[in-house]
Amino acid sequence: MRERLFIIGSSAVLLALLVGLNAASYVKVEREPELEAKPDRSTYNAGPTGTRALYEYLIESGRQVVRWRAPVAALTDAKHRRPATFVVVGRLRVPYTKEETLKLWQWIAAGGHLVVIDRAPDVELLPPARDFKLFSAVMTTPGDTRANDLENLTAGTKTLVPTQPTLLTRAVEQIAPSRFAGRLKLRPFSPANAKTNTHEAEDEDETGAEAEPPPPVNPTPRNVVQQQPTPKPTPAHGNGIGAGGPEVKTNSAQDKAESKEPPPSTAPVLNFTDERGAVLADYVYGRGHVVVLSDPFIVANNGIERADNLQLALNLIASGDGLVAFDEYHQGRAATENELVAYFAGTPILALCGQALLVVIAIVWTRGRRFARPLPAPHVDRRSKLEFVASMAELQQRARAYDLAIENIYARTRRALARYGGVGQNTPREQIAARVAARSGLPQEKLEALMRECEDAISGEPTTARHALALVGRLRELERTLGIRMRSREIKQAAAR
Repeated sequence: MRERLFIIGSSAVLLALLVGLNAASYVKVEREPELEAKPDRSTYNAGPTGTRALYEYLIESGRQVVRWRAPVAALTDAKHRRPATFVVVGRLRVPYTKEETLKLWQWIAAGGHLVVIDRAPDVELLPPARDFKLFSAVMTTPGDTRANDLENLTAGTKTLVPTQPTLLTRAVEQIAPSRFAGRLKLRPFSPANAKTNTHEAEDEDETGAEAEPPPPVNPTPRNVVQQQPTPKPTPAHGNGIGAGGPEVKTNSAQDKAESKEPPPSTAPVLNFTDERGAVLADYVYGRGHVVVLSDPFIVANNGIERADNLQLALNLIASGDGLVAFDEYHQGRAATENELVAYFAGTPILALCGQALLVVIAIVWTRGRRFARPLPAPHVDRRSKLEFVASMAELQQRARAYDLAIENIYARTRRALARYGGVGQNTPREQIAARVAARSGLPQEKLEALMRECEDAISGEPTTARHALALVGRLRELERTLGIRMRSREIKQAAAR
């Protein structure tokens, strides 16, 4: 038991020491301010560049919204609930693969609603727009601009009003973009300009239009996005947009009637524009719909409350009744991550748990391993004193050793009488009887006679069991009369009972 207490005490002291060392060595790292050049557009981020405010507003307003932490292939999986709107915000930490892009296009063509919000949308992510190519250019790079510095983010900008009334601009009077917003532009697709450099087209459009500097000559893929649509088949009747050929005339009345109606346009619709280009565009792909917004500031925590940015975000994302899914899988927050570990990440709790686990393993290993020779099991005598007394009494009764029984009891009574009379144990019985009689008032002759009979029985005088029992009874009666029946220890035990 002492060894176990020692081990438990040592373990407690060791754990307390480890906790103290971790608490003393832990230094709280202050969170660095978020920069527009390195944003975190996740719905988990409550900082300036995050989208948590929009996500929680959608939940509080009763919309069906979820953080999508599964692969894109799960969009069409029967095991998962199929979302009606899929939102991709900002620069992704995990890029889309070709297989994921094809799966996303299939989902859109089947009736899905894709919303892409980025200053320079990924060219490989957007499905083709057929007759037109959609590209984006970032005129100004954020640099080391802090995301919480709204004056710097909006310096020199002006609000934008809707270019034309559409479902996306419903109840929106004006929006407030940042000065780092990209601009979306269109160019009709034709084989002659299929391989035209996007930056050359940008320079051509910007020449003489404004004093804004053109994009760099050798930009990175994130600065300019060019959409290469599939070539348009030559129409059988009339001039298609971007067809480039003369009108074909026929003698058929039906053909003439059909030629009076222009073919439907496949051009993306530009909803908010200025002299530099558009901020919002949308187009149809199959039975689905694609929306591209070139400024994440409008839906971010630091800009959603400005002007009618929130209303525009609701029109883009939550205009329908279906499930809205925010892509968190490509933000680096896949569902394979342990929730408990993620909650305590960045704190000393994980280190403390690891150290405690090592201590427990060490204790179990040491307790289960023998370091010396085996020791015999301790022998515990479970016999009581009453068993010993009963055994001795039975042996004496069977052997008819009545003198031995009287001797065991008389020896103790004689010592008690000697202490009561104030004489030594070796004093003759006549003197002991006289001193006891003088102190107690009992007859000396009776005391001396009782002592003589006991000594004679001990010396070998024949006696019977009845006579021995009578002598023992007289001795116990004498002890009870004089008050010398029990020792002090026995008196304390009797009082405790």
